[in-house]
Amino acid sequence: MTYATIAYSVEEHVAHVRLNRPEALNTMNGDFWDEIPRVFAEIDSNPAIRAVVLSSTGRHFTAGLDLNWAATSMPAPHADAGRAREAFRRHVKHMQETISVVDRCRVPVIAAIQGGCIGGGVDLITACDIRVGSADCFFTIQEVNIAIVADVGTLQRIPYLLPQGLVRELAYTGRRWKADEAMAQGFLNRCFQSHEETVEGALALAREIAAKSPLAITGIKQVLNAGRDMTIEQGLDYVAVWNAAMLQGEDMRRAVAAQLTKAGEAKFDDLAA
Repeated sequence: MTYATIAYSVEEHVAHVRLNRPEALNTMNGDFWDEIPRVFAEIDSNPAIRAVVLSSTGRHFTAGLDLNWAATSMPAPHADAGRAREAFRRHVKHMQETISVVDRCRVPVIAAIQGGCIGGGVDLITACDIRVGSADCFFTIQEVNIAIVADVGTLQRIPYLLPQGLVRELAYTGRRWKADEAMAQGFLNRCFQSHEETVEGALALAREIAAKSPLAITGIKQVLNAGRDMTIEQGLDYVAVWNAAMLQGEDMRRAVAAQLTKAGEAKFDDLAA
């Protein structure tokens, strides 16, 4: 499958999705909002994939929403205000779903960020499991600067990643939030000197994850994501049922045997198609 705004490849059980419009600062146009769900559906349908790296090209990870596209993509005017607003709601829900497919991806997604990650870019990377960045990267919750409320996922997901006071400051001011501060607050897992080192660091981390039991990894992600909407007791019940259902195969036996015999890393079968 070919894409207009992204490049896609798979190697060593790792899918690599790259935003690929550097001449337009990787702004999010209509093709982007349609293609991210398509490529993540392709990833989810491939049982050989065990981790994903989401990176970009050029000077900036993304400058956010393509404002030229946004100006022409609004639903057609309607004489009835209620119908016009309902059409706009569906438009926003489509954009939200584009980001949510990343959050729901059955395998971990690692964002590798260089330069600016602005507006919709923050929506995108907060839907990822892990974030690494280059020393020059920065983040902006840009929506307040164009007088709107961020509505595609940042305000819903970033409170799980940062302290409330900082979340509110960044959302209210729209200021640049640089790599050193993002590292200190735990938003970035790792920081590298260059764009190339950042991507390679993300790929190395993805390969490390891909060497683990894919059944265990997908279970960990499912349990962590489900736990955001549960009490501790509900989360404990959920993981007990998950393991009661899933710990029936060969993966644990192989992993334990490799640990006990010091025979190197265990080898695991792909998930079923």
